[in-house]
Amino acid sequence: MAINLDSKIPSGPIESKWKNHKFNMKLVNPANKRKHSVIVVGTGLAGASAAASLGELGYKVKAFCVHESPRRAHSVAAQGGINAAKNYQNDGDSVYRLFYDTVKGGDFRAREANVHRLAEVSTAIIDTCVAQGVPFAREYGGLLSNRSFGGAQVSRTFYARGQTGQQLLLGAYSAMMRQVDLGQVELRTRREMLDLVIVDGKARGVSMRNLLTGEIESYEADAVVIATGGYSNVFYLSTNAMACAVTAAWKAHKKGALFANPCYTQIHPTCIPVHGENQSKLTLMSESLRNDGRVWVPKNKNDKRPPQDIPEGERDYYLERVYPSFGNLAPRDVASRQAKFRCDEGFGVGEGHAVYLDFKDAIQRYGEDKIAERYGNLFQMYDKITGENPYKMPMKIYPAPHYTMGGLWVDYNLMSTIPGLFVAGEANFSDHGANRLGASALMQGLADGYFVLPYTIGDYIANTKLEKVTTDNTAFKETKNEVETGINKLMNIKGNRTVESLHKELGRVMWDKCGMSRTREGLQEAAQKIAKIKQEFWNNVRIPGEVNYLNPELEKAGRVADFIELGELMCKDALEREESCGGHFREEHQENGEAKRNDDKFCHVAAWEWNGDNKPQTRHVEELKFENVKLATRSYK
Repeated sequence: MAINLDSKIPSGPIESKWKNHKFNMKLVNPANKRKHSVIVVGTGLAGASAAASLGELGYKVKAFCVHESPRRAHSVAAQGGINAAKNYQNDGDSVYRLFYDTVKGGDFRAREANVHRLAEVSTAIIDTCVAQGVPFAREYGGLLSNRSFGGAQVSRTFYARGQTGQQLLLGAYSAMMRQVDLGQVELRTRREMLDLVIVDGKARGVSMRNLLTGEIESYEADAVVIATGGYSNVFYLSTNAMACAVTAAWKAHKKGALFANPCYTQIHPTCIPVHGENQSKLTLMSESLRNDGRVWVPKNKNDKRPPQDIPEGERDYYLERVYPSFGNLAPRDVASRQAKFRCDEGFGVGEGHAVYLDFKDAIQRYGEDKIAERYGNLFQMYDKITGENPYKMPMKIYPAPHYTMGGLWVDYNLMSTIPGLFVAGEANFSDHGANRLGASALMQGLADGYFVLPYTIGDYIANTKLEKVTTDNTAFKETKNEVETGINKLMNIKGNRTVESLHKELGRVMWDKCGMSRTREGLQEAAQKIAKIKQEFWNNVRIPGEVNYLNPELEKAGRVADFIELGELMCKDALEREESCGGHFREEHQENGEAKRNDDKFCHVAAWEWNGDNKPQTRHVEELKFENVKLATRSYK
């Protein structure tokens, strides 16, 4: 297919692009909005906020949730906070500084225009959430409180203890359910998108599997929004919930939506280390803990003494030593690599794959009550999982797969390369470059849902001739048949391997060869191993149960099949990108342990085109231009 990677960035000064673009977009009058429908796949922060906003405007919205309730979306797991350029602390923050920090934090691999818009609308997000009743932390006098996060020297992160994602999701959920009650939003739970329906070159519907009955259902609309989150479960062990998958995005990719920067994955530096072979996921400890916790390892290799027995002079507070300007609040990719370096050199603690996060000094400075007020639920969670009291001894932490900056390619309007298919939140690639700053995921999800899509979807509908389409259309019937054929193919393999065992095998290859550090040799080896896993999957997987019934193993099998293909593309993308930037660390391209970019050859977005099963994908390029932030070596020292 002919690909035109037109980012549709508006002309004019960056500070007025979004304002002018909003004015120049066509509108749909209120009476006509009632005639149009929008499908929203996923009801986490991005999806719920989009469904609520579009319903409020008068569109008929069909929202789909893979869980029994939108309140179970993985958005609830976000702990530490949400960024916004309010400058309540009067410490030098501004829209431009948030824009600058985000571009720099992403190692200059994100679009300037999208990032600036994100910084602009961040302030309105806080006002909206406060109006919804989100219980942000407040100072004694009643003003909203802020704390610091990695990659910034200002305090701009709003938070609700360690439950920020949950509280924000409850706000978006309540706004959406209000529209459900008014009849503007139809909410269908326990549905998983298994394909996209295209009519006359436009996204006009989806094929869904009812996870309770196994029935394949078809739904039509004038536009489709995918807001199904990221793909870190390709590593098997990650901080993502078990149901997080790439399936909806991957099915859209196979129908013509380009997949951008798949190798850009984020490793979070503060996770509870792996503690057993039978573990199915990892637990995140909020980055906010690095406000008051100090990261260190013993200065002596293989030092097995309890931490309280190691004197100050024999401790290496390595982030404070290597990055004195940012200290323990160095960005996630930088902090993760430094932890790996220490452990690889033999300075790790516990079983050797952990470092300490120590609150002794903060407790002495503020008192245990104040620390409990800030992080109490996080400390309780750590104690419950590990059996160790972090008030009395340091936490043990180690990096783990967390967020994914890659995703479906979208233009400035958040539309993919398929007309009418919009992508929101972590499912798109647009705002974070090669590394996401902490507390920016919630910001992007709500920005897309509350403040971007309501404008851009309206502009698309107003500018597009949309013939009436029903699920009796041939395209819907063909897509449904394709989905059913694929499911039957899986069920008929009847091999000896469990889905779980193959997923674990894939995850180990991805973590070892395409995780925190990558090499040409390792990525080539990974490609060969994944090809064998793929062959084993399609020849020897066994899925018990029935097709037309509740079947969690069938659900997992479909998701793992997509992860295998995604893993192939991630390794290919990482192999092609001969540089280090952000979370993509190629060992061949470094300088004194720091990422070494190649701006002459790789200052671009890599967007991949699906060409069919077992055929190489085509790499397309969107050049990135930096007119407002000067390209510079990223330094936090």
